[in-house]
Amino acid sequence: MQIYNSLTRTKEAFKPLDENHVRMYVCGMTVYDLCHIGHARTVTAFDVVSRYLRAKGYNLTYVRNVTDIDDKIIRRSIENGETIDVLTDRMIAAMREDFKRLGNLEPDQEPRATEHVEGMIEMISDLIEKGFAYAPGNGDVYFRVRKFDGYGKLSGKVLEELEAGARIEVDEQKEDPMDFVLWKGAKEGEPSWVSPWGNGRPGWHIECSVMGKCCLGETFDIHGGGSDLKFPHHENEIAQSEAANGQTFVNTWMHSGAIRIDNVKMSKSLGNFFTIREVLDKYDDEVVRYFLISSHYRSPVNYSDQELEMAKTRLERFYLALDKVNSPLEETWSRVLVQNPKWLLTEEEVAELAKGFEKKFYSAMDDDFNTPQAFSVLAGLESEINRSLGNKYDLRKAKFLAEKLVELGGVLGLFQRSPSEFLKSGADVDEAWIEEMIQKRKDAKKARDFAESDRIRDELAAQGIILQDSREGTTWRIER
Repeated sequence: MQIYNSLTRTKEAFKPLDENHVRMYVCGMTVYDLCHIGHARTVTAFDVVSRYLRAKGYNLTYVRNVTDIDDKIIRRSIENGETIDVLTDRMIAAMREDFKRLGNLEPDQEPRATEHVEGMIEMISDLIEKGFAYAPGNGDVYFRVRKFDGYGKLSGKVLEELEAGARIEVDEQKEDPMDFVLWKGAKEGEPSWVSPWGNGRPGWHIECSVMGKCCLGETFDIHGGGSDLKFPHHENEIAQSEAANGQTFVNTWMHSGAIRIDNVKMSKSLGNFFTIREVLDKYDDEVVRYFLISSHYRSPVNYSDQELEMAKTRLERFYLALDKVNSPLEETWSRVLVQNPKWLLTEEEVAELAKGFEKKFYSAMDDDFNTPQAFSVLAGLESEINRSLGNKYDLRKAKFLAEKLVELGGVLGLFQRSPSEFLKSGADVDEAWIEEMIQKRKDAKKARDFAESDRIRDELAAQGIILQDSREGTTWRIER
């Protein structure tokens, strides 16, 4: 398996530090507001990574942190007139609900920054002792960027260029404009913890260094996050972690592409900012997931109604193929065919065909989690299912391939609903009225009033409601 390493800017053969055990840390949310579609992009991308690593047989420990103390959280709690704990607990619950709706599995560990302040104080003290950090006496502690030789190796930024845009705020006492804060002295009314440098709270960057070390060790396999975190957050994580621990912090760095809205950067100031909930109010949960992962995880994603409608159409094609395999009409048709015509494949041939699709799927995903190529393989599988129900009818083959489609789709967190459930979703129809009409049609057939039965079927069809009869009863779906 090859993974693109943002640190080396090349694809590398992936080999865990600890045999079959993979340790992965992904930067999570700062919980002061509802999560937006950009957060969904990152979390869903790494959900696919985690699912695939497990499908490959790796024993994965997946950690995604929560930042529950920072300037934005403090400001928002004051604006709302609520305590920080009430605000963050509410936002964490909303975050989990939103991610669950998108089909994302929970991480193995979800540490909160406020639970690890003691470890942050220990690492900062260690950095001061080693000369990489200093406390100027105002309650703050800063990291000496120039003392760490490797600064800029992840982002590719050069210190001389960064220096031109660096500045020192009025209330800061840095030795160098490039230095960044590790600990912030307490201000009146802010939450604080006791430290050797006075009451205060941790800076943002130190949080992830400590939580990563605590949960996964001084060195671990994969660190992920959005591309916007590469600098300065991840760059600073590397500097303070490697300065404190004296060894490589992370072997493979992964960064997901950003979300753009109609080809423009998403921004609240531009009015093109969407929360996950706003998007899910408009589109089916699985359609949004399909949209988010159908592009390569490193590529930027353009959010637009047109793109979401295209995702909906593509997903419908898969579910229509699965629905056709399960159709009572297909079962009836299969019983009237001549058994074992010469074109039917043997069970071994069908299994070999399915194995070929599986091999191509895993080959695509082994190439840096190439979901566009993986979806191309799944589309070929869907086409083969439809061909199996065409001129050379082979329901057994279609069913076997449908099972493989659901299995491989599950690796991506897709196709796990019943086709009828998906194909009814999002329809602006009165389900109670449909069921009432189905019962009236049933009564008409029982009374041998076949003209009325046909009239009811036609009336439903005119509304885009397709009925399917079987010995078990009548089901319906939306015409696509």
